[in-house]
Amino acid sequence: MKVGILDGPGRLALVERPSPHAGKGEVVVRMAACGVCGTDLEKLRGNYQSAGRLGHEPVGVVEVVGDGVSGLVPGERVFVHHHVPCLNCPVCRRGDLTFCPSYSRSNIDPGGFAESFRVPRENVERGAILRLDRSIDWATGSLLEPTACALTAQRRVGFHAGDSVFLVGLGPVGLLYARLAAALGARWVGGAELSPLRRAVAVAGGMTSVIDPREPGAAESAVRAATGGDGVDLAVAATGSPVALRLAASLVRRGGTLNLFGLPDAGSRLDVDLQDLYLRGIRVVPTYATTEREVGDVHALLVNRRLDLSGIVTHQVALDKLPEAFALAGNPDAAVKVAVTGPAFHPS
Repeated sequence: MKVGILDGPGRLALVERPSPHAGKGEVVVRMAACGVCGTDLEKLRGNYQSAGRLGHEPVGVVEVVGDGVSGLVPGERVFVHHHVPCLNCPVCRRGDLTFCPSYSRSNIDPGGFAESFRVPRENVERGAILRLDRSIDWATGSLLEPTACALTAQRRVGFHAGDSVFLVGLGPVGLLYARLAAALGARWVGGAELSPLRRAVAVAGGMTSVIDPREPGAAESAVRAATGGDGVDLAVAATGSPVALRLAASLVRRGGTLNLFGLPDAGSRLDVDLQDLYLRGIRVVPTYATTEREVGDVHALLVNRRLDLSGIVTHQVALDKLPEAFALAGNPDAAVKVAVTGPAFHPS
């Protein structure tokens, strides 16, 4: 079968590998779609400390069910979460599940950019396979994991209905974060983005104020108008750029929250006036990844039509053209979100 792998720094390869086997307690899924995440791009660039397998936003059809697995049958449409916490360590017992030391060591094999992949026993046992409702098409299903990352972030930072939110960076995860915040009752959601295409998608999705951060004072003016000069309750650095982080920090109200949501460059440093953060009482909260609970909750929001993610997946590219998919995903003026399609894909 075809599998997309990292073949050295900056090299992406599509190779032939044996089809996976479902051992005891395991499941094999035939891939229908898998989103290209920003972290996949960073792995290719060599800028991700935990670089490894590619593809972690897959949906597909159950192909084989191993001995001892109950509640799943071949042919079911599913989403599969690649990482699961151990649920037993001190970090998990404190509720910080995505920071579990073993969380990132669990993974689907050989990754989401494969014709089929194996879901290991620990993932199956801990609820990482979610039945995908027929109302959710494959492309939208591939957005479950990144949208759930936004939900995990909003819960961790203490987002509430009625809050004002400003995002610096409206790439795919920034757009998902914004749509989710609006769906959950944000009073105002604004954002800054360099790409005209992504600004257009943000406006089409209902964002009330979207600016080009290169315009001097534009972000400050938008936030001042929306909040009466107070600053936003929640500012989100949805890109790892230190410049974006500085801008986001400057827009938070006294006592508000700064969410470090986008992946920073390895070795980058916090480049803000720490005394200013101290005197304004700004909470700085990094968030990472998600859990099965949030994936299920996002799924329910979609099924109940409380959340609309239309227009975010702009391109669907077949697995055998994986380099083309990565090239598109890495060009913010050409694409927003790219979904790689596999053998189980069909128009829904």
